[in-house]
Amino acid sequence: MTAGSRASGTWRIALPGAGDGTQYLAATVTDAGPTPRAVVVICPALGVKASYYAPFSDHLASRGIASVAVDLRGQGDSRPRAGRRTRHGYHELATRDWPAVIRATREHFHPPVPLFLLGHSIGGQVGVLHTAHDPTSTDGLILVAAGSVDHRGFSGAARLRVLAGTQFIALVASLWGYWPGHRLGFAGRQSATLMRDWARICRTGRFAPAGADIDYEAAMAQAALPVLAVSVQGDRLAPRRAVDRLCAKLPAATVERWHYRADGAPVGHVGWARSGEDIAERISGWLARRHAV
Repeated sequence: MTAGSRASGTWRIALPGAGDGTQYLAATVTDAGPTPRAVVVICPALGVKASYYAPFSDHLASRGIASVAVDLRGQGDSRPRAGRRTRHGYHELATRDWPAVIRATREHFHPPVPLFLLGHSIGGQVGVLHTAHDPTSTDGLILVAAGSVDHRGFSGAARLRVLAGTQFIALVASLWGYWPGHRLGFAGRQSATLMRDWARICRTGRFAPAGADIDYEAAMAQAALPVLAVSVQGDRLAPRRAVDRLCAKLPAATVERWHYRADGAPVGHVGWARSGEDIAERISGWLARRHAV
């Protein structure tokens, strides 16, 4: 937690029956008074702990929006950590983890409080898959610095760099048994299955995760939900074209697009969460315009 954080508690959300030995997801709850306007479930990027979003959660809370920031399966304070026994990919995150978090959040804040998923990077991709799989579980989706990793959404040398990088990571993860990003300086420890799913999107442009029980591409095309999609100046991992490419997967959705330009130096793919007052204000305005909350 950061100094002055409004965080009001931590949760351990059990995942009974998880095939890879996962016991619980860790989450940090930031309340916004006895009657919040809405609650936002924050789904992090790879290698980014839930606690990193504390300043952003405080900005939301000051606008009457509660939040629940969740550590992705196998990272942060969720247990056990990703390793060679880990088997989860996008499908398990979308169909097992997010439903468990949403149930816990609704039980805490009660059903009348509107609930939105806010996905950052891979958290946004999984959020899209979750809402495609269960379009009635949330009241809408917020994407911040979340784009398709499809290499066609990048320009120039970045296209080849992203394609080569994702395939290399998937190869190392498959050979090693998991991705040792905590040692190699990118994305933290991650499941090999998750990294192969990620690399497949980059290579093919299609969301077809291992173990999928539906055609996600078709389900995404039919998902009619409100979406706020925010790209961030200076973001090399989710540039504007990549965010647009993810939004294009949702033709039935009502999408509001905004490109955030920070005063001063660009904040990039992760830094926005440490200085996210402008983004919190945009979310607050979107909720008021779209949902009258």
